[in-house]
Amino acid sequence: MSTQPCKVLEVFDNPNPERDYVIQIDMPEFTCLCPKTGQPDFATLHLEYIADKACVELKSLKMYIWSFRDEGAFHEAVTNQILADLVAATNPRFMRLKAIFNVRGGVYTTVIAEHQQAGWVPKPIVSL
Repeated sequence: MSTQPCKVLEVFDNPNPERDYVIQIDMPEFTCLCPKTGQPDFATLHLEYIADKACVELKSLKMYIWSFRDEGAFHEAVTNQILADLVAATNPRFMRLKAIFNVRGGVYTTVIAEHQQAGWVPKPIVSL
């Protein structure tokens, strides 16, 4: 196999740092292990952020997400860990990560974690 999971998140310069624009990334194949049973947990991750100086590079994001496949993690912990790592790598103006975990034993879990850069104020939404 030519690629392997990796915890390193690569970034590139924001091509339009003068503008607040939303980047949305959906990752429907996230997996980790239940720390209690060792069984796999499956989730769809929805990332949206407003970059400041850096954007996350997508191949490194895929390898990073893949790195959780064999790790035990509670849903709340892994969602917040991913957000913290993405914030550390990119220092965005705003970032939200929504993790929607598949049903397990009749229970659905959704965890939403957010970060907002100090002093950043969102612009008003324009509806046309």
